[in-house]
Amino acid sequence: MADDKKGRDKQAHNAEKRQRQRELREALERGDETEPLWEDESLPKECHRRGCAADPSFIVVERYQEETGQGAVEAVAYLCQTHTREESPANLDQAYPEYQFRIEALP
Repeated sequence: MADDKKGRDKQAHNAEKRQRQRELREALERGDETEPLWEDESLPKECHRRGCAADPSFIVVERYQEETGQGAVEAVAYLCQTHTREESPANLDQAYPEYQFRIEALP
């Protein structure tokens, strides 16, 4: 590759592309890990359901394939006990091998 502006730009672009690919690979490898979601201080203080002011007791997570098939989508809802009882998988038609539906109790 020539040592001119175009060559340096191409090298920089290729380095950025490799970095993005490496980060994507690492994220996909970590995709099976389940980490506690409640450790974030910015968690909502109310149930996710409209009109419910109760404190959330559970985190409901559903990971499914995006409609376009280009990647995974993770839907997260913080729900009170009453609304958690009513929750069920909503995106089974977009299920894929790493599909997840889980409910975690908040501490």
